[in-house]
Amino acid sequence: MDSIKLLTIILMIILGIMFMLLVILGIVFATSKMKEEGTKTETKSGNEKDVPKTKRFKEYRTGSVMDFMEFDTIIDNMISQKNGNRYIMVVECQGINYDLMSEVEKNSVEEGFIQFLNTIRHPIQIYTQTRTINLDNSIQTYKEKVKEIETELQKQEMQYNQMVKSENYTKEQLDVVYFELTKQKNLYEYGKDIIYSTEKMSLNKNVLNQKYYIIIPYFVEELGENSFDKEEQRNLAFSELYTRAQSVVRTLGVCGVNGKILNSNELVELLYVAYNRDEAEVYSLDKALKAGYDELYSTAPDVVDKQMKTLDKQIEDEALELAKTKVAEAKTEKQKALQEKRNKKRDLIGELAQLIIEENSSIIGEDVAQDAIDKLQTNDKEGKDNVKEKQKRTRKTKTA
Repeated sequence: MDSIKLLTIILMIILGIMFMLLVILGIVFATSKMKEEGTKTETKSGNEKDVPKTKRFKEYRTGSVMDFMEFDTIIDNMISQKNGNRYIMVVECQGINYDLMSEVEKNSVEEGFIQFLNTIRHPIQIYTQTRTINLDNSIQTYKEKVKEIETELQKQEMQYNQMVKSENYTKEQLDVVYFELTKQKNLYEYGKDIIYSTEKMSLNKNVLNQKYYIIIPYFVEELGENSFDKEEQRNLAFSELYTRAQSVVRTLGVCGVNGKILNSNELVELLYVAYNRDEAEVYSLDKALKAGYDELYSTAPDVVDKQMKTLDKQIEDEALELAKTKVAEAKTEKQKALQEKRNKKRDLIGELAQLIIEENSSIIGEDVAQDAIDKLQTNDKEGKDNVKEKQKRTRKTKTA
């Protein structure tokens, strides 16, 4: 009896499992049927072949690059974060060589650093940034200096050669000038060697420099409940951060560490190197600024404006040329008038003399005045005859 009951129970369990499997198969079959019907409804209409449409659209979400940055902007020598709820001021510190100090100096530095830590009443962060030394600016400066030295050297060489050729200077004077020339030549050669060595050094990418910074934050929450607008909050943050930064600079000075507060441009460079560590080695911030990296596109001037500018330039050039021409013509006409006056000089003198005599005839007497006028006319006629005779002789001479 027990065995029959056990078999009955096992059979019931098997039947239950089979029933569940049938239900699952029915659900799967119904689901696949619904999918086939849905696919058929998406076939193309018309004379085209029924091809099921497979719509697979990729969704792309676009966002501003500033969403991935840890700062909003740089303003008033501060880094603004979290929509103006946090501000940061940075102090750059000049490192000291602790290992080369004596024991007394080391103790002094340690005591100063302890004093610095004890005076801190706000959170700070020490940040170290390693940069590859870019010697391009130094090389360019050296080349400009060497160019000036070369120009001065050429002047001194010309002066010395002229002194030697003139033979008006003593040997002592020439020796003094030659000594200065030699000094300038040695300086020029030394400058060229420095440029060569610096250019070789710039090829070594392992020349690194470490910069040390102290990050000083300020939270607007520190103001408590207030009704200040964003600009007032920024001004208060700047005042508080500047006070904290000055305190840090003074206490670090006790350790022998010099510090300075970074301005907005220096903060930009700091962030540029931090976010572009590899590119900053070959494409510095100065080059990026000159290349206009912050400009999305450039627009050419309007065509009409360009034509108007060209026309204005043409009018100006032609007006200048016309003015030069007319000035030259005026000078020529004045020269002609001067020459004509020179040619008529004798006649003008005679006419003026006759006019003077006539005006003063009552004083000198009518008879005397008339005799004087007759003599003037006679001299004038003789003078004209002499001029004609000279012209005839000149013509004969030219003909011969």
